[in-house]
Amino acid sequence: MARPRIFISSTFYDLRQVRSDIERSIRELGYEPVRHETGAVPYSKDEPLESGAYREIELSDVIVFITGGRFGSQSEAEPDYSISQVELKRALESGIPVFIFVESAVFNEYNTYQLNKDTKINYSSVDDIRVFKFLEELYLLPSNNPITPFEVASDITNYLKEQFAGLFHRFLQEQKRLKEVRVLDEMNSIAKTLKELVGFLTDERRNNDEAIKGILLSNHPAFRRLRQLTRTPYRIFFATRSEMEAWLKARNWEQVPRGELDPGSFEEWMRSPGRPYLSFTRDIFDEDDRLLPFMADDWNDDWICLVSPAPSEEGDIPF
Repeated sequence: MARPRIFISSTFYDLRQVRSDIERSIRELGYEPVRHETGAVPYSKDEPLESGAYREIELSDVIVFITGGRFGSQSEAEPDYSISQVELKRALESGIPVFIFVESAVFNEYNTYQLNKDTKINYSSVDDIRVFKFLEELYLLPSNNPITPFEVASDITNYLKEQFAGLFHRFLQEQKRLKEVRVLDEMNSIAKTLKELVGFLTDERRNNDEAIKGILLSNHPAFRRLRQLTRTPYRIFFATRSEMEAWLKARNWEQVPRGELDPGSFEEWMRSPGRPYLSFTRDIFDEDDRLLPFMADDWNDDWICLVSPAPSEEGDIPF
C-alpha cells in the first residue's frame, strides 16, 4: 500500500536527535520518513551527493524543514545557500506542501537581526548570518510559508500530528464531492464524443471510418491513465509508440531492458532505482506501432500501473 513520503530536511550534526525523534513519530503514524542518514536517499558516484537529495524532494509528498543556528554544508548548485536551504527552495518551486520549523533561540533573535541587519554585529544563536537572510526570504513568500518556532522535538511532532489530521479530514470531505465531479467529467467527455460522432456519421463523405477512429484516439483512456499515474498537470496525446517514448523520456523516465522485466510486464519505465515504476501489462500499439483505439468500457486500468519495488536494505550513507 502506498504511504505518504515525508522528507526531513535540516542540518545534520546539530539536529540529529530531533531528526531521529521526528522519523520515529512519522513511522508511528504509518507514513514513510525520508532522511539521508538512514539510506533512504540514493546517491550516484557520478554526481554531487546533494543531487540525490534534490531528486528525492520531487518524489516526496510533504517536506518538513527544520533550521537551527548552524548554516550547514554549502550547496554546490547554489553557493549562497546551504544544501538544506536549497532542498526547501526546490520543494517550494515544485508546489510540494512544506512545514517550516525554526529553533526558538534563532526565531527570537531574528527580530534583533531585523533591527540591525545593516550593522555589523555578532549573533549568539547562529553561526552564519545567512541563516537569518534565508528566514527573511521565507517571510516574503506570498504563500506556503507558515514558520513555527520549537524548543524540543515533541513541539514539532505534536504540530505535525495536528496538521496531518487536518489534511486527512479535508481529504475525506473532498472525497464526498469527488464522485459527483467524476460523473460530470465523464458525461461531458461522452457528450463531446457523441456530438462529434453524429456530425461525422450524418455527413456523407468518404473515409468515415478513419474519422471515427481519430475521434476515439483523441479521447484514448491511456492518456487519462498516464496523466493520473505521472501526476501530469496538462493534456497528454500521442499516436505512436515512438511519440509515447519521447514523452516519457522528456519527463526523465527510462525504459527498462526487456530482459529485466517483471513477469507479466510487456514494458516498464523507471525514473530512479528504488522508486515506483510504470508497468505496461498489455501492448496498446498495433504491429505498426500505432496506438490502438479503445472505448472507455473496453479499457482496463491494470494495463498501465505504478508498481512499488520490493524494499531493499541499505547501509547508512554519511552526509
